[in-house]
Amino acid sequence: MVEVKLRGDGGNVSQATIEMERKRLGLDKPLVAQFADWMVGLATLDLGKSMWTDRPVLEEIMIRLELSLQVAIMATIIAVLIAIPLGTTAALFRDTWLDYVVRIVTIGGLSIPSFWFGMLIMLTLLSLFNWLPPITFTPIYVDPVANLKQLIWPAMAVGYRYCAVVSRMIRSSLLEVLSEDYVRTARAKGVYERLVISRHALRNALLPAITVIGLEFTFLIGGLVVTEQVFNLNGIGMLFVQSVSRNDFTLIQGMVMLIAAFYVFINLVVDLLYAVFDPASGTTDP
Repeated sequence: MVEVKLRGDGGNVSQATIEMERKRLGLDKPLVAQFADWMVGLATLDLGKSMWTDRPVLEEIMIRLELSLQVAIMATIIAVLIAIPLGTTAALFRDTWLDYVVRIVTIGGLSIPSFWFGMLIMLTLLSLFNWLPPITFTPIYVDPVANLKQLIWPAMAVGYRYCAVVSRMIRSSLLEVLSEDYVRTARAKGVYERLVISRHALRNALLPAITVIGLEFTFLIGGLVVTEQVFNLNGIGMLFVQSVSRNDFTLIQGMVMLIAAFYVFINLVVDLLYAVFDPASGTTDP
């Protein structure tokens, strides 16, 4: 690993320098001792230092995490607010022109890469408003207006695909739920159609969609490499590419652990939301 770092560009580095660097990184210890040191560091949130900048890995990650996390949250909000009405409309008006329009919109979202849609947004903003993305990132607590102007467009570019995935899931789930016996029973009892859809059908149909929303949200944390480049965003995805190109193995290891931790955390949140949205969780046996 040290030789790849020091001799990666064809540099002539002495063996003594390599051994010195191995000792500094603790790579001269047995593998068991290295793993024990790494586990202790993981428990104390000490992920080591970057092999490129010599700064703590956690510090390098936290600098970029704020931007990527905000884009992911904004894209999720946009996707959910659009996907639920679209999916519900398509299911309630199945095989009508409304359903076909929603299908076309969602298929387009699944077919068009987010970075390409982002380039279309960029070209449109440039040609109509002469707008280019800022060079530096402005946190929302410093200037909310400037922050939203910078991040709303990548969030929309990513949210389009996100919305397409969720709306198709809601449509298929709602169609399945509408054929269930308890929905027909509620209609037979004279319950208003609006209440049948909102309280009985849609609440159950949202359960599979919650899983998809959670998985897509986790993907956005580190999977927006090209989209970040299009909008000049220095997020986690860009950091991942840079660390790979620089053979910064400690930073790569730290980001992999971060994404794995996000997957575990989001799965836990999804399980908790299941208990909230599942109507059966609020009932008890007599």
